[in-house]
Amino acid sequence: MAEETVKTTGKGRGAALSAPDSLEKIDLLSDLSPAARADVERACQWRRFASHEQILDRNSDSRDVYFVVEGTVEVVNFSGNGREISYALVSSGSYFGEIAAIDGERRSASVVAQTACRLATMPPKAFEALLAREPAVALKVMRRLTAIIRANNERIMDLATLGAIQRVYRELLKLARRDPLNASGWLIYPMPKQHEIARRAATTRETVARVLANLLHGGQMTRKDKTYYLTDREALEQAIVRLDVRQHGVV
Repeated sequence: MAEETVKTTGKGRGAALSAPDSLEKIDLLSDLSPAARADVERACQWRRFASHEQILDRNSDSRDVYFVVEGTVEVVNFSGNGREISYALVSSGSYFGEIAAIDGERRSASVVAQTACRLATMPPKAFEALLAREPAVALKVMRRLTAIIRANNERIMDLATLGAIQRVYRELLKLARRDPLNASGWLIYPMPKQHEIARRAATTRETVARVLANLLHGGQMTRKDKTYYLTDREALEQAIVRLDVRQHGVV
């Protein structure tokens, strides 16, 4: 396993952490004083993972909280038939693993390194102590958990009410950003790989490929190199509604 663990201590390395071992860029800890953040750093272990390496396994009994110092990780789960479903991407400056640290239960999802990454891991008791003594940190965690609940509610609603094609449309709309060269235009850059969109939409790569081909052929989307342009975002949104009407027989 391409993993490196370094335990910080109160002397030597822990007393004067090198830049790569700093948690200064972790948003959750941004309100802490330098001394308080140093206490958190001393409670952590530092680990490296290679791209696509598994960091956590669902149902494992580990309880540590992970701060993403460098790189990006992906939180995934698996359906009953083994299909991989992407829950979220967690990039540098953020964290994951707080749910198991708080409730003491097994992990509810797996985590894989999407890129080479460097993480700082904090034991659950140290994390609980941090929340108890730092109300600003505890409030940020509560807001994060409510955001997860809202996102999961939306995902459940999509799975319950939308077909596979609709879910792919929805993911494309989420990926779209304003075109800096066209005030009324929208673009997707870079376009994720088809299997990545499929995981997010809980469908197959073949379905994603078919949807993209149909959009390009029908003119709702154009492509130039690695950039995809939505020529009519409103039409795509209306297509989701029309599909929903057909599926549920609403008149």
